[in-house]
Amino acid sequence: MNERGGRTTDTPGPLGRGGRAELPDGATEVFLAHRNLLFTVAYEILGSAADAEDVLQETWLRWTAVDPAMVRKERAYLVQIATRQALDRVRALGRRKESYVGPWLPEPLLTAPDVAEDIELADSVSMAMLLVLETLAPVERAVFVLREVFDLAYDEIADAVGKSPAAVRQLAYRARAHVAARRPRGTASPAQTRAALQAFQKAVETGELQSLLDILAPDVVALSDGGGVRHALLRPIVGADKVARLLAGGWWKRDAARSLEPVQINGGPALLVRVNGQVDGVLAVRVENGCVTGAYHVRNPEKLSHLAHETAISR
Repeated sequence: MNERGGRTTDTPGPLGRGGRAELPDGATEVFLAHRNLLFTVAYEILGSAADAEDVLQETWLRWTAVDPAMVRKERAYLVQIATRQALDRVRALGRRKESYVGPWLPEPLLTAPDVAEDIELADSVSMAMLLVLETLAPVERAVFVLREVFDLAYDEIADAVGKSPAAVRQLAYRARAHVAARRPRGTASPAQTRAALQAFQKAVETGELQSLLDILAPDVVALSDGGGVRHALLRPIVGADKVARLLAGGWWKRDAARSLEPVQINGGPALLVRVNGQVDGVLAVRVENGCVTGAYHVRNPEKLSHLAHETAISR
């Protein structure tokens, strides 16, 4: 028995990490009901699933020290805890990205098909949007995510980021303007997205230069992330001709044992890359108006662990 009168067990706890944990009671059920939301908040602030899971753990520990009867809005309260922990982690890990070898891309998540049906959620976790959010200051990023994606009130966000509601309004205004100036503007229907991914996959597999040029937007941008461990581009490649030649004559033909599998990554179209049957990376694409406008190739082994199973996200 524990001090709250509940039994304890050695079975996996609410975060799936194992060890001793309470069997579900009111507080645990509340946390579990919001777990996917809290993970999504932390992931959108950090761009790292591993760090988001650590934030979840810290949020759970702090939640167990709270008397639930004293909490009026459980969702907002838990989001506030998770946000504070995510911002603390951003500050603690600030230098890690500064010393990163080559372009940094978010950790890709294998997501269920229904994520793509929630257009706003899918857009908020897309590779393209997470890269835009990387250009915001940490507190601005948190404010934007909490307001625009999760629709928290300004006073609730103020409690989470340690600012006044008036200051939060100003931060939200600046962040919206910043994101609006940089976010992708085109749209694509699900049918256009599927058709573009199929055409892109076929063009990459055959190495036909013209087929690649036909599916790539003139201003397409290609980024790759090897983390200094795997071969990757050290700078962005811009323009259909350069990206097409890269895919047709370089990246794909280096290893005849490669294969491509269509998947949903971060709520959007992508190709899972395997070499000799083993996951080697993921190539996520941004589709606008039927053309590929962004290609994001992640090969850093430390970022591939969430490709073995679907990650549940929500808002």
